[in-house]
Amino acid sequence: MSKKTKNEKTKAPKGTKTPKGTKKPKGKDLKKFFQQAILEMLDHADGRGYSIKQILKKLDLKKRDDIKLATFTIYQLEDDDQIKPLKNGSFVSNRKVEELTGIVDHVSSRFAYVRLGAGKDDIFIKGGRDLAGAVDGDTVKITLLSTRHGDHQEGRVIEVIRRSRTRFAGKIEISKSFAFVVPDYRKMHQDFFVYPENVNGARSGDKVIVEVTSWATDDRKPEAKVIEVLGRAGENEAEIHSIMAEFGLPFRFPQEVDDESKKVKEGITKEEVKKRWDFREVTTFTIDPFDAKDFDDALSFQTLPNGNYEIGIHIADVTHYVKPDTELEKEAYERATSVYLVDRTIPMLPERISNELCSLRPHEDKLTFSAVFELDASGKIKKEWFGRTVIHSDVRFSYEEAQEILERGTGTLAEELKILNDMAKKLRKQRFAKGAVNFETTEVKFKLDEKGKPLAVIPKVRKDAHKLIEEFMLLANKRVATYIYDMKKGKEKNTYVYRIHDSPDPEKVQDFAVFAKQFGHQINIDDASISQSLNKLMTSIEGKPEQNILEQLAIRTMAKAKYSTEAKGHFGLAFEHYSHFTSPIRRYPDMMAHRLLQHYLDEGKSANKAEYEEKCVHSSEREKRAADAERASIKYKQVEFMANAENRAYEGLISGVTEWGLYVEIVETKCEGMIRLADLSDDFYEFDQRSYRVIGRKTKKVYTLGDKIKVKVKKTDIDKRLIDLVFADSKLEKGQRDEKVERGARGERPRKGRKKSFED
Repeated sequence: MSKKTKNEKTKAPKGTKTPKGTKKPKGKDLKKFFQQAILEMLDHADGRGYSIKQILKKLDLKKRDDIKLATFTIYQLEDDDQIKPLKNGSFVSNRKVEELTGIVDHVSSRFAYVRLGAGKDDIFIKGGRDLAGAVDGDTVKITLLSTRHGDHQEGRVIEVIRRSRTRFAGKIEISKSFAFVVPDYRKMHQDFFVYPENVNGARSGDKVIVEVTSWATDDRKPEAKVIEVLGRAGENEAEIHSIMAEFGLPFRFPQEVDDESKKVKEGITKEEVKKRWDFREVTTFTIDPFDAKDFDDALSFQTLPNGNYEIGIHIADVTHYVKPDTELEKEAYERATSVYLVDRTIPMLPERISNELCSLRPHEDKLTFSAVFELDASGKIKKEWFGRTVIHSDVRFSYEEAQEILERGTGTLAEELKILNDMAKKLRKQRFAKGAVNFETTEVKFKLDEKGKPLAVIPKVRKDAHKLIEEFMLLANKRVATYIYDMKKGKEKNTYVYRIHDSPDPEKVQDFAVFAKQFGHQINIDDASISQSLNKLMTSIEGKPEQNILEQLAIRTMAKAKYSTEAKGHFGLAFEHYSHFTSPIRRYPDMMAHRLLQHYLDEGKSANKAEYEEKCVHSSEREKRAADAERASIKYKQVEFMANAENRAYEGLISGVTEWGLYVEIVETKCEGMIRLADLSDDFYEFDQRSYRVIGRKTKKVYTLGDKIKVKVKKTDIDKRLIDLVFADSKLEKGQRDEKVERGARGERPRKGRKKSFED
């Protein structure tokens, strides 16, 4: 340890800290300080002994009185059996140090958090030595330190149990004697050193994938070797492949999976048809995006003699073709979901299964798993049936074609579509009456040229045709889950895969209500009234300047939907029981739902709950990975599009406020960039976290979440997928707000990229 000036405060050894700005304690406090420092040092010494002289040196003591007191403290700790002497005269800890296991969330180069799990507070870890070479996503073992960082206990990593990844994508820069790769992954805060013999033919400026050969230590960067060259940075194929590599998405199916898919038999036998309800003579159709290649759901419709309607929701019978313990099954479980990037789909199942055998293509007999309902004119269910079927789709509609028929009132199956649309509206009205939350957020798609360059950003518009299909899929998902749950009376229920969504955190709702009040909106935060109050708010803000930001913040107050074997209900949809049953081509939980339903229809015993819960957790994690990758691909295209944007002013909304800048969503393009506070030269701005705003120290100028401003693009960085913005004109900056504006909600880390609802 380096020498100190006489005015410098005495510091504790590594792992012990004194609060910033405090003086060295005196008297009893100094003795307590020495006890804490000595114990912490020995607790984290991994069994290594320290002599008294070494301990005093670690404490960096100079004054005679301090040395005497520290020495006395050592012997007292020995008497108290908290430390013990070794034969060579050194001391080791005699205490059992609590060790915890968690996952690293590497927020910045300066610090990280370790997540211990639901209901437990995150542990703050300083960057550098305290992380012990761990990176984001790693599973680690930590010990707690006696110090705190704000509301968080501090800790130190003592072991990396499992690496979350060993491969990274990034841009390589090559010099004469070495190379380094700057990773694309934002939570990887170190470059990788690459020896010249390990560049694998890459050139400076290429996007590459590297395999880690040596993880970082105290004084060395992590080392890696190039295992694949993706192409020139900035080119569409290289950038999209880089995103796929960044999130660990597969580039292709293993050969054995492809081979197995080709061996699956295509024909439908008479024996198989006899086992099923035959719907081939009933009017049936699909409605999907115009560019869809797999059609995994269809609707059948007929009017019954009693005047009621029989409506069938028919879902591709994937589990008829994908059997347990096959390579197809293992790969589907590993992927768990299809991933939809801006220019491609990474499917869960090979094309032979998803686009051919299981796709409900028109004018072909197809095997399906169905939920069939008899509904009266008011939308009330009179009868329901679940089981395997065979169908023959008469028509394949795109959403645009179906919408045109609904609006025109004429065309193929116009009468059937009208009745179904009216029924869907009644079902939707019933949902909202029972407390479903009506969030409609804007998503975007891109018009791309043949090389993948974005030509336009197009908001996705949901019309009646979309809502028609959505409503009947929701009905099937709800009733299947309810049917399984009600099969057994009492506490012991059959194991099933549910889609659950918890009620929002009351504190977050309270914070949101305070913020909404700034715009003149009242929210009832009572548990029984939250959903109705939120729906009333969504209706009242439609078309108003604050609509976008309040919708986004409302979604952030919500919990995230996930898969579970616990039937906890779905707050957002106001369903007591809900599952995912309707998309087995693209979601593994739907495959599990199909298998379990058939198992119980065959009077099988309840499945192993622990086994299925593990699969639910895996599926939820894979779903999050897919969503993150999709957002990254959208962000890349947004940056690429804005890089070619005109040098002009855009109207924007402040969508996030942090201590380092203002996130701004450009209204016209829905692209998000940031105004760095460091670029604001008119004042020094301070972050007011509770009120989602920054305030000028001298001018008291305030920029708040939701403010409308005018911005210009300063620069774009495709590698980091960032858009830097500046104010277009000081005269066009927001109208000044009084600093006495009521305090808003507690700050959350801003979300970047596309805003997505709690449920798909």
